[in-house]
Amino acid sequence: MVPAMISADSQQQARSLVYGHSQLHDSLAFADAANAAEEAAEIEAIAAARTWGEARGLRTRHVNNPAAVDDDDPDMQPDDAPFDISKLTAVAEGDWPPMVTARALDLLPHDLQARFASSGFTTLNGDFLYIPAERETELVAELRDRGIEVTRDNTLINALDGRSFAPLD
Repeated sequence: MVPAMISADSQQQARSLVYGHSQLHDSLAFADAANAAEEAAEIEAIAAARTWGEARGLRTRHVNNPAAVDDDDPDMQPDDAPFDISKLTAVAEGDWPPMVTARALDLLPHDLQARFASSGFTTLNGDFLYIPAERETELVAELRDRGIEVTRDNTLINALDGRSFAPLD
């Protein structure tokens, strides 16, 4: 059953999707192809920063920068201090980057969500769709029949989920 909190009116109408196997939830996941590569590059750039100043200095268009200046932070690190993305609370708690498997709630038509997916929930991050890999061929065919361009890219999907800097063991 798909959560009712997403209305048909709020659903994005992406005409081109990228999808792949999300390692974190062992599920197919979807992203809007129009900005997925840029978003993944921003995530990877933040994760690759060597100093706090470098991390804070990165300007992003698609993702929130969890290292951005917080004037209320009494423990703000100096610009030349070493930066380790895994030490950020948002990353350590799994809040950043946002779960890639949650995007299907907005990107996939509701009838396809009901046919091919089941709802998942995490206490910290909320709702996501679990789409078994066994349903890939049929789901992709349905999307293409509706005029939606679909391209598989496991690396990109997992970069959006933070696996490029925090691989699963």
